[in-house]
Amino acid sequence: MLEIYEGPLPVFELYKRWEGEAIEKNLGAFCLFEGIVREEGDIEGLSFDIYEPLFLKWFEVWEQKAKDQKVFLRMAHSKGNVAKFQSSYMVALMSAHRKAALSLYEDFINDFKHSAPIWKYDIKNNERIYAKDRSFVLKGSGILS
Repeated sequence: MLEIYEGPLPVFELYKRWEGEAIEKNLGAFCLFEGIVREEGDIEGLSFDIYEPLFLKWFEVWEQKAKDQKVFLRMAHSKGNVAKFQSSYMVALMSAHRKAALSLYEDFINDFKHSAPIWKYDIKNNERIYAKDRSFVLKGSGILS
């Protein structure tokens, strides 16, 4: 289950809903990661562009990996502007026992950072500036190798 929000995430709403799902399914492990826009340099916030069809395909691959290991995967990400100290990214991995959820946790977050089709911009003086120095080349996105 992937959710995309315009602007900052409704963190407490997502947490409450996802935790409720874990309780309803009688799952003992609820591993949550939240990405908060931190104060860095003189940025006012971050802005995100998402290529949604490719993002959904990327997520579906991870959702299947999770299902194969009896893990429930939930994710939310922002598009557009997110001010500093607000959240732009949340993921929950839920399973009956911690081992299954934790085994996917770091790999999922690292692959997201390197492979999800999301482009990040710094917001400075109300302008979006591509954050090239903190970005990764999206595999397969170039015309020529």
